[in-house]
Amino acid sequence: MDYYQEQMGEIVSTAKFGDLIQFEYPMGYSHWGVFEEDGHVMHFAVADETRLMSNVRQYLQSAVQSMAGDLLLGQTMIRRMPLAVVTVPDGARVLISNSFHEFEPSSKEAMQNRLTGLLNAVFPYDLFSFNCEHFATFVRYGKAVCNQIPGRSKNKECEGATELFQDTIASKRISQDLFKL
Repeated sequence: MDYYQEQMGEIVSTAKFGDLIQFEYPMGYSHWGVFEEDGHVMHFAVADETRLMSNVRQYLQSAVQSMAGDLLLGQTMIRRMPLAVVTVPDGARVLISNSFHEFEPSSKEAMQNRLTGLLNAVFPYDLFSFNCEHFATFVRYGKAVCNQIPGRSKNKECEGATELFQDTIASKRISQDLFKL
């Protein structure tokens, strides 16, 4: 078993619902997701995985570095998948990183409502104002925050990202309520 798979096994056996999962890349930035107790994580993933987009992504990942190709495509979708199948570059470390932000976690019910409301939603990706860390912190704390951008204030809410996530959840609820009528 390789080191990455050992990390996955440890995370799956120790993580709890709502834990922030950090995929720390050797190039100095991280990918973030939220753990769901059954070995799954919800995170920003490739939005359109048609055959053509898959080929484009594979080319970009081979030309750049794994996952960076996804960022260049400019769109992302909130997906739920087994932790072990999240694509990361060689040398990545996987961590439970709940102490990286200075906020109290929301209730399990609030986190679950956010996860459910955002599942399969498609968003534009923006490294500075709307990224995977914004998503993960919004789910856990109710505030979209990104601490990994150099020169930016730490633990400062990105109100635009928080608002977009909240609007998406509200819109999904309204649609579901209309179908019940």
